[in-house]
Amino acid sequence: MDLWQDRELLLRRDLVADGWSDDELARCYRTGELSRIRRGAYVPGSAPLEPATRYRRLITSTVAGLRRDAVVSHQSAALLHGFPLWRAPLDRVHVTRRPPASTDRSSVLHVHVAAYRDEEVHLLDGLLVTDPVRTALDLARTQSFETAVVALDAGLRTTLLQAALVQQRLDEIGGLRGSRAAARAVAASDRRSGSVGETRSRLLLQRLGLAPTGLQYSVLGAGGTPIGWTDFVWEGHRRLGEFDGKVKYGRLLRPGQQPGDAVFDEKRREDAMRDEGFGMTRWTWSEIDARILGPRIRRAMDRCPR
Repeated sequence: MDLWQDRELLLRRDLVADGWSDDELARCYRTGELSRIRRGAYVPGSAPLEPATRYRRLITSTVAGLRRDAVVSHQSAALLHGFPLWRAPLDRVHVTRRPPASTDRSSVLHVHVAAYRDEEVHLLDGLLVTDPVRTALDLARTQSFETAVVALDAGLRTTLLQAALVQQRLDEIGGLRGSRAAARAVAASDRRSGSVGETRSRLLLQRLGLAPTGLQYSVLGAGGTPIGWTDFVWEGHRRLGEFDGKVKYGRLLRPGQQPGDAVFDEKRREDAMRDEGFGMTRWTWSEIDARILGPRIRRAMDRCPR
């Protein structure tokens, strides 16, 4: 069994070829020595995998079992490229084949049929995968608006995507199913968004008619010296906004610094910005809700009239 511990994925066909029987595999599964990813695919141990890791192994095992070549696409390709997948379903592996193949859908596999150019395919981790731009647009054509913009924002921020190429490819798919949804998502994307939470906050505020006037806003002190920056600003109301995710203060940590010190530094930064006549509103994941964030921002604006 120790030989399994350095292997991320175990396929039944390989184990049987090595002399293992189905009875032995079933016994290892019952005792927790193996966990099943899908039929015919296992990982060592019984501990549940983090969703993204589990999905990655589902992709690998499913593609390994395909009898016909296919290109990993849609949210499956998005995960391999490193796009954040906010509320995208991770229950099926998505692949694309060129016509005249047939679409197909099972409990673990969704086969799409679409034309694609050779340059739209990359080799990634030993798998043929649609390139980042094709992947982002496929995601935008088939998933929710919020899911698509979260991925596009992240891709533009990390330079995984180039805005000009995204627009060029978007123009090329005009008329295809979902192209209008993709165009809407591309138009709403913004590379200045620093996280999934910031993107979701921005989209909600826009929908509520409370769109900020700026993102990643730098507050200047005496003599024009920058004293801090914030996620959002409503300049006419002198109001700043910050989404506080769990990882934010981790990002602020300097080498050797303790979390409490980072929080204290953040408090001093906020005090300095308030001294320049700005108000501050903060919110967390659970507060990205129209019933909570909308009224809070409106009350803040009432306290800071134009």
